[in-house]
Amino acid sequence: GMGWVLLGVGVLLALYTLLRYGLRGAPRPRCRPELRGRTAIVTGGSSGIGAATALELARCGARVILATRSARRGEAAASRIRRETGNNEVQFMHLDLASLRSVRAFASTFLRQEPKLHILINNAGVSAGGTTEDGFSLPFQVNHLGHFLLTQLLLERLRSCAPSRVVIVASSAHCAGRLHPESLGRLPSGLFSTFQDYCDSKLANVLHARELATREQGTQVTCYAVHPGFVNTSLFRHAPLWLKPLLLPLAWLLFLDASEGAQVVLDCATQDGLEPLSGRYLTGCGPRLPWPAGRDDRLARALWEGSERLVGL
Repeated sequence: GMGWVLLGVGVLLALYTLLRYGLRGAPRPRCRPELRGRTAIVTGGSSGIGAATALELARCGARVILATRSARRGEAAASRIRRETGNNEVQFMHLDLASLRSVRAFASTFLRQEPKLHILINNAGVSAGGTTEDGFSLPFQVNHLGHFLLTQLLLERLRSCAPSRVVIVASSAHCAGRLHPESLGRLPSGLFSTFQDYCDSKLANVLHARELATREQGTQVTCYAVHPGFVNTSLFRHAPLWLKPLLLPLAWLLFLDASEGAQVVLDCATQDGLEPLSGRYLTGCGPRLPWPAGRDDRLARALWEGSERLVGL
């Protein structure tokens, strides 16, 4: 009896391992450059891809600022990374992207305290619905608008420390994005409005990188939009209840874990010779053409001007 049960469990585990690693291929180890003397900000750095990215940057010797909403989680992540890497230059700083006031406060504190900035990783993201204190839809503000304002406020510092990089964590979900310059930041209507809103914000990420690269030509500030792959992160905690039983086994089987998802983000932040790809959309397999809306330069410019207006720049 018991022997058969154990055998069954063993076979299932073997099958699971084969499927999980066979379907996804083994992760290749990366060689990362020495980053001592360089400063990086990672938004949403206390969990998921952000924490995995921050850990690796700290391992390379960078000074890393975890820009996160929860002080408890942020401090815990910073102390865990300091312990694991032996790098004491890992700090938490409060940033709530759902509040433009908080974004401004973060930027002014950072600029006052930190003389350098070489890498800005706009990683934080939400997929939940709702409205922010500024009156915008939550995914659009956290995933795009808040990051847009943050990048603009830190741009002068990035230029003065060039060569420097901005990495924007986007997603292949931009394929379903639809942006209308006259209704930016408003909740879409319809049955799947929250999902639509998320896709719209990810299209905004792709277009933000594209337009920023255009505007920063000749400054040695380069910018990349990244699809980290399908990563099993806490983003799914907001999925509808009926969808979770379907998503969770899939996520375990096929999705990457956070440290695997962080690899392409780290490539864009640290890899030599990437400058000619500024403004492009990158995946684990290298540069990819985004969906047509993600290549629309008129829409990118309209999004930029609309975003400036909405954040009051």
